[in-house]
Amino acid sequence: MKLISYNLEKHRAAGELIELVRSTGATALCIQEARTKELPSSLEGLQLLTVTPNNRLGLAIYGDTERYELVDSFRRSFQKSLHDRIAAPAEHRLLGVVLRDRETRELSTLASFHGSPLTSSNGHRRRQIIESLMAIEELAPRAPLLMAGDYNYPIFRRGLSKTLSDSGYELSFSDVGTYERSLVRGHFDFLTSRGFAIGSVRTLAKGSSDHRPILIEAERRVAASAELLVRTAQSTVDESESVER
Repeated sequence: MKLISYNLEKHRAAGELIELVRSTGATALCIQEARTKELPSSLEGLQLLTVTPNNRLGLAIYGDTERYELVDSFRRSFQKSLHDRIAAPAEHRLLGVVLRDRETRELSTLASFHGSPLTSSNGHRRRQIIESLMAIEELAPRAPLLMAGDYNYPIFRRGLSKTLSDSGYELSFSDVGTYERSLVRGHFDFLTSRGFAIGSVRTLAKGSSDHRPILIEAERRVAASAELLVRTAQSTVDESESVER
């Protein structure tokens, strides 16, 4: 799978999607901060699989339906941060699909994630990430997964990486930073995976958005025990909440 994840910055970079798919040969797209009602139903052969209907800044997923069959889709809300309550940018911060490979008949899960902004704590975003993974595991417990998006997590990435690694997931960053605005810059756009061998994660050229898109190349491999991962992830959430209290 060749996957692009891109925060469109309030839909500003929507016009770049066709060329991105064309130039990279992407087979899937995970999008954040889109005006979902204005998205086309197809992009260079990729079909719009699902969107968040109620977000002001929405999530969307495109996929190659000649290769993948859409089995199910889902979206999730989380405990709202102060920014979410005041600005109301997003009812759902996780959007996902379960796909079946038409040739091999194997299932995989693809998700687009948008963490709360930097006005929230890292702990709040960490809970969102872990709860997202738990929700995915409950829906498709044995399916390899890719969750890409704007994690809004530019500092203490090693701690997040270790937390996820302890639960059986791999956190991947692109080769160079993905965000640069005023004094804030760094890696904001990540990939979490399980059951996929990640070949590369590359930051692409900057466009109209304050984020740069990332291109992920991944190959499916045998999945780990989902039951163990869910238990470990739940323990991590409980521990995180205990520390913050």
